[in-house]
Amino acid sequence: MVLGTAQDAGYPQIACQKSCCKELNAHQEKGGKVVSLGLIDRLADMSFIFEATPDCIAQTAALAQRADDADQLPDAIFITHAHIGHYTGLMFLGKEAVDAQGVRLYSLPRFIQFIQKNGPWNQLVDRNNIQPLSLNVDTMFKLTEHIEIKLMEVPHRDEYSETAAYIIHGPNKSALFIPDIDKWSKWEVDINSLIETVDYAFLDATFYDAVEINNRNISEIPHPFIIESLEKFDTINDQEKAKVYFIHFNHTNPVWDQNSAAFKNVIAKGFNIAKEGMVFGL
Repeated sequence: MVLGTAQDAGYPQIACQKSCCKELNAHQEKGGKVVSLGLIDRLADMSFIFEATPDCIAQTAALAQRADDADQLPDAIFITHAHIGHYTGLMFLGKEAVDAQGVRLYSLPRFIQFIQKNGPWNQLVDRNNIQPLSLNVDTMFKLTEHIEIKLMEVPHRDEYSETAAYIIHGPNKSALFIPDIDKWSKWEVDINSLIETVDYAFLDATFYDAVEINNRNISEIPHPFIIESLEKFDTINDQEKAKVYFIHFNHTNPVWDQNSAAFKNVIAKGFNIAKEGMVFGL
């Protein structure tokens, strides 16, 4: 279940006076929640969430409603990396909020160490609000009888932790989740070949192109532009293209607008734009 599609800072973004956010800010409206996926195993009566975002209160509620979960909290949380939109929602598990007990937290080793060694996050560990568990790269992890998870490491701005990609294997289908990566060319894995091995691919589409970021040094915030991904994926067949769901949109990204030329270009080329509330069977 797609629980959010926005870049870390959400949409609208704080203090943005550009046309993309100005009207939303003026009316205190939310254009999009921060990127997150929910996962439900109905046979095991369990639910899981990928990323603990600043919007996780609404996202865990939406997941619980879909899963018919009276407990409201997911059975485990998977984190990709230590950038603000992907883990800071963990604060709501602490004593100031729900004071959760023993929620499993999965990620790569450096992220787990970051949580264990740095406040205020280590207070969550000390109080057993969360149970941090590290997973190894390229090793299949059996989450339930029906779901297996594989982690891969991707190149990104890893100031505080490494960055993970997840492949979620269900009984019948699989999904790839890469909300953040610097550039496809910097990864030793061939993304086109990887897409062929899964049924759904939720991929980083932070910026449509460099034009939208005219007040920042784009080299400091590298991501594959959508136009670069469209060119990169141009060699795969139509069936493979249909697996791709772009996600993690910056507030400036024109694909937020379904009437934009950018949105129409993505769809015309056979790809998809992820939308909050979409549900996929695995």
